[in-house]
Amino acid sequence: MTGNSIGKLFRITNWGESHGKAIGAVIDGCPPLLKISEKDIQIDLDRRLPGQSEITTSRKEDDKVEILSGVFNGRTTGTPISLIIHNKDFKKKDYKEIAQVFRPSHSDFTYEKKYGIRDPFGGGRSSARLTAGNVAAATIAKKILREKFGTEIIAYVKKIKDIAADINADTVTRKNIESNIIRCPDKKLSEEMIKLIKKAKEEGDSVGGVIECVVKNVPIGLGEPIFDKLDADLSKAMMSINATKGFEIGSGFAGADMYGSEHNDPFIIKSGKVQTKTNNSGGVQGGISNGMPIVFRVAFKPTSTIKKEQQAVTKEGKITKLEAKGRHDPCVLPRAVPIVEAMAALVLCDHYLRYKSQCDNDGD
Repeated sequence: MTGNSIGKLFRITNWGESHGKAIGAVIDGCPPLLKISEKDIQIDLDRRLPGQSEITTSRKEDDKVEILSGVFNGRTTGTPISLIIHNKDFKKKDYKEIAQVFRPSHSDFTYEKKYGIRDPFGGGRSSARLTAGNVAAATIAKKILREKFGTEIIAYVKKIKDIAADINADTVTRKNIESNIIRCPDKKLSEEMIKLIKKAKEEGDSVGGVIECVVKNVPIGLGEPIFDKLDADLSKAMMSINATKGFEIGSGFAGADMYGSEHNDPFIIKSGKVQTKTNNSGGVQGGISNGMPIVFRVAFKPTSTIKKEQQAVTKEGKITKLEAKGRHDPCVLPRAVPIVEAMAALVLCDHYLRYKSQCDNDGD
């Protein structure tokens, strides 16, 4: 099975299954002498934890990470870093029916038809549980970017179903985001979003939404023409996250409604540096970062596995009815916030190391 790795110089390989013994990631290409500990990695893993609130899955996992290799006396050695997270809370009996039935809009059907075999327990390899390995690996990428450039990656829930918040990406803070269980910095609307998710959960249904991410203090010059443009790689990374159905950067689709004279970002000089007056480009022009904040949005569909009765099909090709059991998020977005940040960090760190291998300056 291919497609388990991302990155060229800072490369991670994700492994494991939802209800297997463990999950994790191997990082290859991390520079030596970076100070890192399991405690550093645990911070973002705790933000992704299942069972963290009444609007997430009830599955209970500590997600305690162990560093198996690549770190000596608290510093990276430049060799592959192996991270492992043990699975503990198994309920395989919840998936006996699903083992014989393909859930609507899930990967059950496509996996089985492609490979002739699938692990049905918790979705196996297709489960969002596998994102824990990416989040763990990305804490190292975040630290590299933060120590070198002061880069800050902040994601937050912007929309749940048809409840949309108007948030200023320039002023949003992590404190505001983490002040509520939905991770939306708009206090009033976050309460409405939570009520909507609770209602969907009570009815055995699910809802989707949009996460916005802003990356501050990005060096100029990250991105490779033509097929490894920064925005193209960000898009690929975001679309690799479970339940994603859309990606847009800067003005996104709204830019299609504008004149060029409205959309272009005029140049200005501020504090002796070249900048742009507006940021419709979302911090990327010609596939290369321009030093402005990178702003993008990711659309997530409603969770596929729901408890409402749906029309499904058996492995034998017969139409049947399915009311799915198990523990599933009625809305994936609160826990997807650190996942979006993680995937952005992996792409940016990889492109920084690629930039460093080609250019003499530091992109400023």
